[in-house]
Amino acid sequence: MSGNAWTRWPSREALGRAGTTRPRRMLAWAVRILVLGTLLWGAFHHRHIGTGGALAAAAGVVGAGVVAWAFFRTTYAHRLAPSLALTAVLLTLAVAAQATGFTVPALVLWCGCAVSALERLPLAAATPVAAVALASYSVFDTDAWLTTAVTVVGMALAGYVLRLDAEARGNAQRLLAQERAARAAEAESAALNERSRIAREIHDVLAHSLSAQLVHLEAARLLIERGAEREQILERVVAARGMARDGLAETRQALSALRGDLTPLEDFLAELVSTAGGAEVTVTGERRALPAEASQAVRRVAQEALTNVRKHAQGAKVHLRLDYSPHEVTLNVRDSGGRTGELAGTGGGYGLLGMRERAELLGGSLDARPDDEGFVVTLKVPV
Repeated sequence: MSGNAWTRWPSREALGRAGTTRPRRMLAWAVRILVLGTLLWGAFHHRHIGTGGALAAAAGVVGAGVVAWAFFRTTYAHRLAPSLALTAVLLTLAVAAQATGFTVPALVLWCGCAVSALERLPLAAATPVAAVALASYSVFDTDAWLTTAVTVVGMALAGYVLRLDAEARGNAQRLLAQERAARAAEAESAALNERSRIAREIHDVLAHSLSAQLVHLEAARLLIERGAEREQILERVVAARGMARDGLAETRQALSALRGDLTPLEDFLAELVSTAGGAEVTVTGERRALPAEASQAVRRVAQEALTNVRKHAQGAKVHLRLDYSPHEVTLNVRDSGGRTGELAGTGGGYGLLGMRERAELLGGSLDARPDDEGFVVTLKVPV
């Protein structure tokens, strides 16, 4: 056994009552009552004890109980010096009881000191205390030597077994506390992740909606500056109003998605291209329901890609292709190229960057690059 084991205190979880089952608590109280009854019986068993002797015996029993309670408190606080001092007081009371003829209380006190020391003190301190207590018991016990030896060994083993049992209970309490802390941290992390997800969804919806509105409002401003016809300006304002209405609808849809209430992805893309003009969608592979975050990523990338087509490739034909493969879903948005509009510089330029970050958070990827005809955006998300 290592030196650390000799000098280490039993843990406070082991010395406390937390985690003790009801039957164990009832057994502990039964043992205490039995010990107290034995002390009282031994103190008042003498026929010629007298009034003064009875009062002295009662004071001794009460004093021993108070000292024992204090010993339990100081050992729980891991205070070695007071614990040893209180043990010395108990041993002294046992010697005084033996000297005045109260043999049974003395023997009980010696056994109790030995067992309690082995259970609650560091072994380096408990071993000599238990040796002194059990040696005193051996000297004054009037039973046969074999009975005395068995009792001494039994008390030593009982104290050590109680120590091991208390340590096992203490370890279980620490593991339980760690598990509870881990669960609390996991719940807090999940809550933070959910808040981040909500913030990301709302950000993406608003960024797409406001960016689309900005395109039309900026076009209306340019038309006003050029003195364009009222109908042209009104067309742009009406389009901006439509974008605002669509943005509110998308926000509601995003909140529904966060609650797990999603419209089918294919229906969403079909509705999206129907309002884009010059766009079409193709779905390949075995269709199936996607996780909410993967489905939202596909929706947001499709919206952002179509918004960029309106800004950078006016009049271009757009083809969306959604492919379901066994382990991932791929969205490919390809435009045929078109003239760069005057609104190409509007917006912050962070749309595709945000989509790429979203894809990477899901373990996927997003590639946006020009090709021979126009521009291609490819999203891959594992499912």
